[in-house]
Amino acid sequence: MAHWLMKSEPDVFSYDDLVAVRREGWDGVRNYQARNFMREMKKGDLVIFYHSNATPPGVAGVAKIVKEAEPDPTQFDPSSKYFDPKSPPEDPRWDWVTLGPKKRLKFLPLDDLRAMPELVDCRLLARGNRLSVMPLTEAEFDAIVAAGS
Repeated sequence: MAHWLMKSEPDVFSYDDLVAVRREGWDGVRNYQARNFMREMKKGDLVIFYHSNATPPGVAGVAKIVKEAEPDPTQFDPSSKYFDPKSPPEDPRWDWVTLGPKKRLKFLPLDDLRAMPELVDCRLLARGNRLSVMPLTEAEFDAIVAAGS
């Protein structure tokens, strides 16, 4: 099993929203590296659900991959802000995975994450990192869950 971190702006889609809908496609990823990470995800992999662009940003819960990567339908929808006219349906450029909620955590603000020695090498804390999808080591994942439990 692999471990991941996925970021969402809570005013767009929060962990509470995921709990309410029970499963949701992670749409709108338009970065090739993040897309490639989603293509590596397997059903059952665990995800730290991170609220980005919030005051403060931080970890809200744990989710799980309930369906592996498939074409993101928003890339074909001209009314979607994620529409990509250069992505042909016969060879889609963008994928999504489907997530379901697993465990709500006590909110862990970014400053608390920065203070955790287990996360010293975590991609989330790397200077200039803006990826919305990234892998975590098992030790990083476990440290975050333990701190939020």
